Amino acid sequence: MAPLSTPPHRTGPLVIQPLKRRHCAECQAGPLRMLVLEDGAPRCLDCADLGHLVFLPRGDTALTRRSREESALSAVVVRFNRRKSRYERQGVLVEEAGLARAEERCLADAEARRRRRVRDARRRAREDARFAEAFAVEIRRLFPACPADRARDIAAHASLRGSGRVGRSAAGRALTEGAVTSAVVASVRHMDTPYDQLLMSGVPRHEARRRIAAVVETTLRGWRAEVSEVG
Repeated sequence: MAPLSTPPHRTGPLVIQPLKRRHCAECQAGPLRMLVLEDGAPRCLDCADLGHLVFLPRGDTALTRRSREESALSAVVVRFNRRKSRYERQGVLVEEAGLARAEERCLADAEARRRRRVRDARRRAREDARFAEAFAVEIRRLFPACPADRARDIAAHASLRGSGRVGRSAAGRALTEGAVTSAVVASVRHMDTPYDQLLMSGVPRHEARRRIAAVVETTLRGWRAEVSEVG
């Protein structure tokens, strides 16, 4: 049997997933899925006194760390990568009871994270509602004759979190006149003119905007008028 290359030294027992068929030098069991090198000879996990451990694949860093913390005995499992000419970690062997305790700790953390996400979502919802309300108030200040329901709809649309719309920009968050007006113009363009139909019929965007510019300006001029003037 060709000798196995010796993997790099690590703290604690080291277990190898062999690339070739190997048998235990002590009990002849095999081929082995995992082995331990003792004096250059392969030993099965039972002969190496590691047979009671369970394999935890890599991937969950927190679970791996806690499983090792909860296990009196653990081992790192590696496999040789021929292409990279190095041993790479595949997971760990840990005590089954230690793994169970680690899973309980991770579940408790997951529940705590879930509750925190719920709290954060509620906080963001309150913040978004306050901001949308402030945005609507600013719309009504700049366009006094804009219907209240329409102002709220425009504000809700423009300030939707994650939308990338003008209300989420720095200017929008600052409730600048330019940002608020842009939100109102966009709403009028899509809701009160044939702009969308023009685009769908193949009219270039700039030409479509030119065609509906007068309607947009007329609507904005009416909304800018004092309520008493339009009542």
